[in-house]
Amino acid sequence: MLDFILWVATGIVRSFWHMAYALTHPGQWLDWSNGESLVRFIYYGASSELFFVVLTLFAILTGVGLWRNSIMWGTVRGLEAFANGVGRVAAWAGLLMVLQQIVIVFAQRIFAQAELGFGFGSTVSFDISWWSEELKLYNAIVVTLCCAYTFVQGGHVRVDLIYAPISHRAKRIVDMCGALLFMMPVAVLLWIYSWYFMWRHLVTPKVSASDQLDLMLRKASIIRWNVETIGFSPNGFNGYFLFKVLLVVFTAMVFLQAVAFFYRSLLELKEGPSSAGKYHDPDVASAAAH
Repeated sequence: MLDFILWVATGIVRSFWHMAYALTHPGQWLDWSNGESLVRFIYYGASSELFFVVLTLFAILTGVGLWRNSIMWGTVRGLEAFANGVGRVAAWAGLLMVLQQIVIVFAQRIFAQAELGFGFGSTVSFDISWWSEELKLYNAIVVTLCCAYTFVQGGHVRVDLIYAPISHRAKRIVDMCGALLFMMPVAVLLWIYSWYFMWRHLVTPKVSASDQLDLMLRKASIIRWNVETIGFSPNGFNGYFLFKVLLVVFTAMVFLQAVAFFYRSLLELKEGPSSAGKYHDPDVASAAAH
């Protein structure tokens, strides 16, 4: 237990140095034309160093927010506006998916076309099977980019056994515990998995979460971009690396929404029942339903 406490304390203290160094030396991790810079970006993107930087920033922002509630409310409004904005735009992918499926059915069954082209002036033309498999991408966009948005809107299915009848104060405590003990840890674990899962399909030689920085730096001279372009069928969709990118974005958005939900619950606990739903931006249909 003492070793764990020392590890956490050391990580938090060092996080200030790591954050300052990263901000003052961007070329060492953002210059992706350089193999060593790319390797550092991959390694630190899911490292304990990044974890402690995020933890320290979260602790500082929480402390400042408790001192000035307006700052914490501003964080909540900003993160919820971000989730709402991304979700409302991404939701249109559902309509595109339906329209494209209709076009595919007509082209395949009525006009007996083997290829299909879209565009104005210069068209993008692929085999029908490519467009059919590409529909999965629209579905993935809706699922990953609208998840945080749906959470903000209160649209997820909930099995409520004890939550509804309890008091405002008890609800806020339950919400805070849920965000801090479940949403955030799960998002961190998903990030570690999805980060390396994405990069294993973008570069070669493949990287792993178990690789140490020294080993990865030795690979820097031979590391190359190797974006996955293999489909499940000969003429099928070949952009499956985009699914891995969406998984990383999804995880980041869930974590940010967990922070927003924790702060909202904390503020509503502190300010009382009159603050419930403060600055909430519900959709028209959602507001009418409630």
